[in-house]
Amino acid sequence: MVGAGLAGLLTAAALGSAGWTVTLLERDALNGGPGPRPGVPQGHQPHVLLYRGLSAIETLLPGLRRELVEAGGVPLNTGDLAWLGEQGWAPFGTPAFELVSATRPLVEHLVRQRVAALAGVQLHGGARVSGLRRPAGGTGWLVDCSGDAPLTADLVVDASGRASRLPIWLARSGYGEVATTIVDARVGYASRVYSAPADHLGRVAGVLMLLSPHSPCGGVALPVEGGRWVVAAVGAGDRRPPRDAEGFDAFLGRLRDPALADFARSARPVGDIAVHRRTGNVRHHYDRMKNWPTGLLAVGDASCAFNPVYGQGITVAACQALLLRRALASGLPPGSERRLMRRLARAADLPWSIATGEDLRYTGSGTGRSRIDALFGRWSHELDRLAVHGDLRAQRTLDGIYHLVGSPAGLFYPALIASAVHARLFGLPAPVPRPPLGGNSRQVTGP
Repeated sequence: MVGAGLAGLLTAAALGSAGWTVTLLERDALNGGPGPRPGVPQGHQPHVLLYRGLSAIETLLPGLRRELVEAGGVPLNTGDLAWLGEQGWAPFGTPAFELVSATRPLVEHLVRQRVAALAGVQLHGGARVSGLRRPAGGTGWLVDCSGDAPLTADLVVDASGRASRLPIWLARSGYGEVATTIVDARVGYASRVYSAPADHLGRVAGVLMLLSPHSPCGGVALPVEGGRWVVAAVGAGDRRPPRDAEGFDAFLGRLRDPALADFARSARPVGDIAVHRRTGNVRHHYDRMKNWPTGLLAVGDASCAFNPVYGQGITVAACQALLLRRALASGLPPGSERRLMRRLARAADLPWSIATGEDLRYTGSGTGRSRIDALFGRWSHELDRLAVHGDLRAQRTLDGIYHLVGSPAGLFYPALIASAVHARLFGLPAPVPRPPLGGNSRQVTGP
C-alpha cells in the first residue's frame, strides 16, 4: 500500500481485519508521537471530523472515539456551534450531532497505533515510491522504491493523497490517459494556535463563519486537545489571508462579525501562523477507465480530493474503507477491481457535488454543474433561508447532508416544501439571533 496517511491507515485496517498481509509505504518518517508532517501540509489547519466519518472509523477501529477523548479531544455538539452562514446565523442551542474536536495529527497518531497493532500489518516510514509496474512475464505488481529493491504485491492500493503519481504510472504502463476534473476556487487558509480552555466561550462550543461569493472571507475557531484552540482565517481568490500576525489579526477584524477577532484578542497566541493554499477539488475518473488493471485500487485523495473547507476527505476515505471491508468479506476475485473502483467512486459522488457546487460559484464559470446539481444548490439555498429564520427541520436536514448521513432526497420532504411555500406566501419570522458570544469570552494571561 502506498501512503500511510489516514486513507491508507483506514484501508489497511479493512485489509488487516480480513486477514491480509499489508505493507504500508510512507514517504515521511513516522516518529513516535503525534505531530504535523511534510506529507500533510494541511495538518496545521483546523479539521472537522464529520459525524459519518467518526462513525465509520469507530466501526473499523472500535473504541477509537473513546481513545480520542482520553487523549484530550474535545467532545462537542454541533447544535452548540455558532454558525454564521451566507444568509445569517443558524439556530443555536438545540442538540444535533455529537463530534470530537481534535487536531489532524492526533487523530492520525491514534489510528496509526491501532493499525500498527493489527496482525499482518507493517509500516515503513521514509520509503519513497518511485514507480509501479508489472513484472516481466508475471502477474501482480512491482513497487519501485528509491534506494531499495522493488517490492512485489498481489494488490496495490494507492493512498498517497493529492501528490499521487498513479496517472503517470498508468500511462507509462500502457493503460492510457486518465480523465481528470479540477474545480479550484483558490481558497487559502491561515491558522494560529491559541491557549484557552474548551469553555472559553461559555455555552458556545466553537465558531464557524462561512465565506460566500458576496463575502469571500470567513474563519473558524475550534477547541482541540491540550487546552488549545485552532483559529483559521479563510479567503477565496484575491482575498486569501496573509501569513504575518498583523495581517492575520486585521483579516479577522474585517469579517462580517467580530467573534473571531474578539476571540483572538482574548486568548493567548501560541506559535507562528501556518498557511495552506493547495485546496482545489481534483477528481481522477478511474471508474471510467475500460481497461482498469487487476490488482490495483486508489482511495482517498489519490482518487478524489476535496477543498478541505468542507471537511469531507477523511470521511470519504473512511467510508471507502468500509466498502472495501464489505467487498473482502464476500470475496475479491481477480478482475473485480474495476467494479470495486466504481463503487468506491460512488462514495465520493455526493461530497463531490457539494464541494464543487459551492466552489463553482467562485470561479465565475457556468460550466461543470449539471441541472440536477443546480437544482440541489438552489433548493439548499432556500432551506438555508428557512433555517436562519428558525426552521429547525430545515436546519437539521441540511446538517444531515453536510455530515453525509442524510440522503439528498430528504431535502424534498413534503413538510419542507410546505414550509417554503408558506414562507413565500406569508413571509418569514424574525431571523435567528446571534449566539451568546459577546461579553462571555475570558482574557487568557500567563505563560
